[in-house]
Order: sequence, then C-alpha cells, then structure tokens
Amino acid sequence: MDRKDTGILNILQNNSKASNPAIGKAVGLTPSAVFERIRKLEARDVIESYHTKLNPKAVGLGVLAFVFLKVAIGEDETDIDQALAQIEEVQEVYHVAGEDCYMMKGWAADNADLGRLLLEKVHPVKGILATRTTIVLKTVKENAWIPLGGGLKANNPA
Repeated sequence: MDRKDTGILNILQNNSKASNPAIGKAVGLTPSAVFERIRKLEARDVIESYHTKLNPKAVGLGVLAFVFLKVAIGEDETDIDQALAQIEEVQEVYHVAGEDCYMMKGWAADNADLGRLLLEKVHPVKGILATRTTIVLKTVKENAWIPLGGGLKANNPA
C-alpha cells in the first residue's frame, strides 16, 4: 500500500460517498485510476464495507450503554459469542481480557428499555453470571476512523 492508497483510504473514511474525480484530484490520480485502486483495496479486504451513520436520537434511541459481562468458567465461548451477536440492540460485542469476559455497546430508547434488554435478552444467555452496566452521559469522541500513519510503533521504532 503506497501513499496514494493511504490518501484514498483517508478520504473514504471521512466521506464514503466521495466521488472518484474528487478523490483523484486530492491524491493526484485520474478517476479511472482511483476506481481501479479502490477495486483492488476491496479485493484485498482493506476496504470491508461502506456505512451510513445515523443519528440515534433522531430514530428514537436516547440511551447509550456499555455492558460488561462475567461468564462462568468452562462455558462454550462460541455459543455465547453467537447469542450475544444476535441481539439486535447490541451494536458491538468484544471478548476482552481483564476482570470481565465481554464488553458490549448498545442503544436503547430509555432506561426502562435498557432494563428490558438486559432482563429479556442478555441475562438469559447461558453462561452469563453477572452484568455491570455503564450509561454514557456525553460522547466526547466517536468515530470509526482507522489511523493509517502507523501509530506509535512507526514513530518510535524498537
């Protein structure tokens, strides 16, 4: 991946609807060259998909919560993974190291709706021992941007 690919990816991360001519002008390529590079980035799974970001409040979702889960020792993680992934209200699920076993991010209309989500969909999952819920008061930063500069390792080689 060269600088032109990185430039294309940065533009698409900021605006996935950017046109090939606009991208080409920004990175110094023709629209057809941009199209071909994007096609190759998609084929290599560098670009996995394109998304539309919705305003949660505009669609009736007012509570964002992170739920931390403890799981019984010896439970089948594959079954738990699948059960949690199927809960529509859950936006993200991570199997984590540390005090908790899983971390989920999800939206609800209000606190009562969040309570129903936990009682009716999360707690019944076989193997869940306990949950700890944190409600977001204010989002300070949120994006899906993947840094392409190499991070700290690139700036501080070992």
